[in-house]
Amino acid sequence: MANRQRGEVELVIGERTLTLCLTLGALAEIEALCPPGEALGAGRLLQIVEVLARGGGEVISLDELKAAPIDIGDAAAAVADCLDLGSAP
Repeated sequence: MANRQRGEVELVIGERTLTLCLTLGALAEIEALCPPGEALGAGRLLQIVEVLARGGGEVISLDELKAAPIDIGDAAAAVADCLDLGSAP
């Protein structure tokens, strides 16, 4: 179960629930994945989900995410929520 006080957010993918968390390592990886001025497509969004899941202690590969029944809107909302919680004072 995600702990919002620690900046964790849940993302349900099929029958699996991932805990996403923005750690300093995840932030560095996301910055490397998202060069300024480039659009954020579904593929890059899934890469960010993979990074944030790893920050939350989850083990899931990008290939597993691509094959999973993901609602891209739910994934985008979870990522946005995670980033928002991670920036809170």
